[in-house]
Parts: sequence; C-alpha cells; structure tokens
Amino acid sequence: MSVTAVNRNTEIDARAQTKIDLAAALRWAVRMGFHEGICNHFSAVIPGEDDRFLINPHGYHWSEVRASDLVEVDADGKAVNGKEPPEPTAFFIHYHIHRKVPEAKVVLHTHMPYATALTMLEDGRLEPTLQTSLKFYNDIAYDDDYNGLALDDSEGERIAKALQGGKKVAFLANHGVVVVGETVAAAYDNLYYLERACQAQVIAMSTGRPMRRISQDVAQMTHDQMSQPSERAQAVRHFEALKRLLEKDEADYKD
Repeated sequence: MSVTAVNRNTEIDARAQTKIDLAAALRWAVRMGFHEGICNHFSAVIPGEDDRFLINPHGYHWSEVRASDLVEVDADGKAVNGKEPPEPTAFFIHYHIHRKVPEAKVVLHTHMPYATALTMLEDGRLEPTLQTSLKFYNDIAYDDDYNGLALDDSEGERIAKALQGGKKVAFLANHGVVVVGETVAAAYDNLYYLERACQAQVIAMSTGRPMRRISQDVAQMTHDQMSQPSERAQAVRHFEALKRLLEKDEADYKD
C-alpha cells in the first residue's frame, strides 16, 4: 500500500471517529440536561479539511442524532451532505470561531442552566471560589453585549474575537456559553466541569452568605496543575468511559 493510500485511510478513519465522538457528545449532553429543545449546536472541524466542519442538523433532537446524521458544512455555509442543513445561527457562530481560532477544532454551544444563569447576572462571572472553577481560571472570555439572535457575520466574529488568545470558554451575556477544544473529548470534559462549577456557585450564592475566594497565587497554581499532560489525559479517559456507557443502551449513536 502506498504512503498516499495510508494517509487517505487515516484521514477517513479520523473523520469517522470525529463523527462518532460528536454524536456521543450530543447524546451525553441530553443525559446531563445541557440541551434545550432542538436548539444549540456542537461542531468539529473535519480532520484533514480545515475549511469544513461537521455539525448537528437542524430539527433533530440531540437524543436521536447518529454519526451519519451529522452535516458537513463548507466555508460558504452550504451543506455539502446531510439530510438537513444546520440552523442559521449555527453557521454564523461556529464558522467564525473555527476560522479565527485555530485551536478551536471543536465548538460546543449550549444554554445549559447554571452556566446560562450566570450570564443573566450583571457582571456575572465564574468566581475563584471552588477547586473545580480553577480549571478555568483566566481561561474564560466574557462577551457582555447581547444583540439578539446571531444572524449575521458580526455576531460570530465578535464571539470569535473574544476567544482568541487561548480562551477555552466564552460567556455570552443573556444567552449561554461556548466551549472550545482541540478534540471532542477535551471540549466535552470542559463543558461538563464548567456546568458543575457554575451549579455549585449558583447554589452557594443562593444562601446569601459571602463566598470564600481563593487567592490569585493559589488559583493560578491549581490551574497550572490541572493543565499538566497527566490531567489532560483524564479528559480522554472520561470521554471513553461515557462512550462505554452509551454502548449499553444507545449503541446506535455510532451508526
């Protein structure tokens, strides 16, 4: 077999695996209550084709999406293949992030309850008051201007600009959150822990008592500890465990 053939087969395998992983992330988002009706979108750049990405089709509930249902979108926002094109706001948000933030190979946009609750607050921020929150210390961008539905280039470009510089998360005022990563496993792990951190903060805030803040030095040190290769490998193991659980009663996600 030629080197070219080997490379082509590797790209095909990578494309198939990305589809499977993205479908798994959508299914698990439903299980965790991160979804909202048939809204919101998960996307991933197709390996070997940086000008195209995969995204969930409009009109499908995330609990029914299979790998084969994912839509391939080109740089002009046109569905190259798939049963349904993506929802209009999906293109403007995801296209510009993928294009302007090279490390954002995967983009997850949700209105998940607790993180979204913080976007509703004046100067709502994820505070350094919990170990889990420190996973995102200095990694969150805050877009504090809400301008309606993201139905034009300017909205997507503004969100993309906020994520530049290595940010992993964007809080969108009065809207929801965007989480990015270089792999589906990394992005989903961040999505999961972000919601857990926001949930704990909202519960703590509901007591009306002052929160105990962690010092900047300790917060940064803990964030650095969580960024080590051994810790990043945990995201892969976490996601592999989630896929094993899907195999038991939702194995059709791979179809």
